[in-house]
Amino acid sequence: MKRNSIALLAAAAVTALALAGCSSGGGDSAEPSDEPAPTFDEGTTMAKLAEAGTITVGTKFDQPLFGLVGPDGVPVGFDVEIAKIIASELGIADDKIEWVESVSANREPFIENGDVDIVVATYTINDKRKEVVSFAGPYYTAGQSILVLADNDDITSEDDLVGQPVCSVTGSTPAANLKELGAEVIETDTYSNCLEPLRSGQVVAVSTDNVILAGLVSQNEGEFKLVGEPFTEEPYGIGLKLDDTDFRMWINDVLEEAYEDGRYEEAWNATAGTVLPFVDPPAVDRY
Repeated sequence: MKRNSIALLAAAAVTALALAGCSSGGGDSAEPSDEPAPTFDEGTTMAKLAEAGTITVGTKFDQPLFGLVGPDGVPVGFDVEIAKIIASELGIADDKIEWVESVSANREPFIENGDVDIVVATYTINDKRKEVVSFAGPYYTAGQSILVLADNDDITSEDDLVGQPVCSVTGSTPAANLKELGAEVIETDTYSNCLEPLRSGQVVAVSTDNVILAGLVSQNEGEFKLVGEPFTEEPYGIGLKLDDTDFRMWINDVLEEAYEDGRYEEAWNATAGTVLPFVDPPAVDRY
């Protein structure tokens, strides 16, 4: 997907983002209704979670717009709101969600080991990951882009990264893409930890999904900018246990319902939509 004006939008939306970060995001749309509690077939993951009355969700804690810990210690962002919509359909209130920080490198282990029930964390669906976890969605398609210092006019596209030191995150799709491109990849655990090496000149750029970089730009007004066009497509999915087909299909149903009834767009507008334009969600993949 193309985001030609992301940098300008991001730089102009600091105040709006700050206000969004102080709220819970999508408001009442993700709260369970007064309707009778949902029922599910015995033995399904949905039945177990609904009976327990709680769900454990892995998400990012350091990514503005999608998953960022707010002033009260609770994460906010678009991924967080998507998780709340899923929880609400299980009859689980927002305050019964247990949030677990999931960086790129630990998402699969957390799912495999049962540390989380789902991961909603700017999590690109790819065939390698589908060997060990299953994915519902996608619910959004991002694209890898490039962040540089605001006064850097030397880097204008991914071609300019070849042979150059570039920061990304261990275990991420963008890091793998950069290595294949021929960049010298400096890896860390979170994208926010890439900013100081960029400031100091240890790296010439940070590269990951455009929506993640837009959030970093918006938090650091005047310091950074996005350059070039997105050069990959990154379909974000919801990670869950491998071969839990009933749960995967049910989440896909929930996503499609949220697309139709407006909850998805409401969640976007309250979070990432403070900086980025709304685009229609991609079709879910019922593989």
